[in-house]
Amino acid sequence: MNETPRSNRLHIGLFGKRNSGKSSLANALTGQLVSVVSEVPGTTTDPVFKSMEIHGIGPCVFIDTPGFDDEGDLGGLRIKQTSRALERTDIALMVCTDENIGEELRWSRLMKEKNVPVIWILNKCDLREEPGPVMRRIEEQCGQVPLPVSARHQQGIEDIRRSLIQALPDETMSQGLLGGMVKEGDVVMLVMPQDIQAPKGRLILPQVQTIRELLDRKCLVMSCTTDNMDQMLKVISRPPELIVTDSQVFKTVYGKKPEGSRLTSFSILFAQYKGDIDYFLEGAKAISRLTEQSRVLIAEACTHAPMTEDIGRVKIPSMLRKRIGEGLRIDVVSGNDFPDDLSPYDLIIHCGACMFNRRYVLNRVASAKCQHVPMTNYGVAIACLSGILDKIEI
Repeated sequence: MNETPRSNRLHIGLFGKRNSGKSSLANALTGQLVSVVSEVPGTTTDPVFKSMEIHGIGPCVFIDTPGFDDEGDLGGLRIKQTSRALERTDIALMVCTDENIGEELRWSRLMKEKNVPVIWILNKCDLREEPGPVMRRIEEQCGQVPLPVSARHQQGIEDIRRSLIQALPDETMSQGLLGGMVKEGDVVMLVMPQDIQAPKGRLILPQVQTIRELLDRKCLVMSCTTDNMDQMLKVISRPPELIVTDSQVFKTVYGKKPEGSRLTSFSILFAQYKGDIDYFLEGAKAISRLTEQSRVLIAEACTHAPMTEDIGRVKIPSMLRKRIGEGLRIDVVSGNDFPDDLSPYDLIIHCGACMFNRRYVLNRVASAKCQHVPMTNYGVAIACLSGILDKIEI
């Protein structure tokens, strides 16, 4: 369970008003004291994330959110955190305690717009002699029979689990990182330059996840750094069917690869796995339209101190300015920072997003599409700037 990155888990969000019992329900669902429980409204002040493994669902993350009816300036900030949690949510649990669900209906409509399945829950049923009438009134308003639950007495928890299994999304992620690129017995070479962003003694997540999937699919996997690629090709008995490399050395690896070997990058694999590869390919065409008066946004999922070899803050800006001119304006955001208003930008270049779940990345893509702003990915952009985008495996 602990080996599955949070970014690859199903995200289940608990939403509702203050004191609706979201935290108690999160504790009941996980079987652990995940969130502090109190009769005082507004006890949960920030989203609480808990990674779990649930039979029939698999690796998942429960998100206990602040109440969306919070008040005042501080309450407004908490509601904003709840909105951000929704951006990551694959399935929503809407927790209510009575038939006054006006605010819940407003949020459920927002969830519907984002294609997030909603499971309605009538909590604290242990306080009612007969929950049936309230359940019927809720059904009349939302079109769904709520699940009667008592988080305090662990009643209805199994019904929630069954409903979650029925609502599981049919995601592209089920095809894995490599989709149909490889088959059992294929020789796959991974070219992995270990720059200063990879901590000493460790591989970065995209490399680890790719290796694991290739081993699971019974491929023959070999790894090397860029400077040892020629030697590696000499010692293997047949050319690799596929070469996966870091996007930063795309051009170098392309010049060395055997003619029959296909080439892709870790970033492009993640672009297909978590993003919208078709939109990213279309967005890359905007590079040719950039001028020194243009403005580009580079978005990183990771938050780290800038480094001299940083791909997002140094290498891609250098490549862009070499092509476009020094006057090109480039802004960089990282982590959860992402502008609501994207209209000032002529292009967005997003990282591979190995630290984000697919739902969160697709919400960013949807925002770009809605505002008619082209968006692409680190690997796609570098391949385009290197002149080999039409020659790599996508």
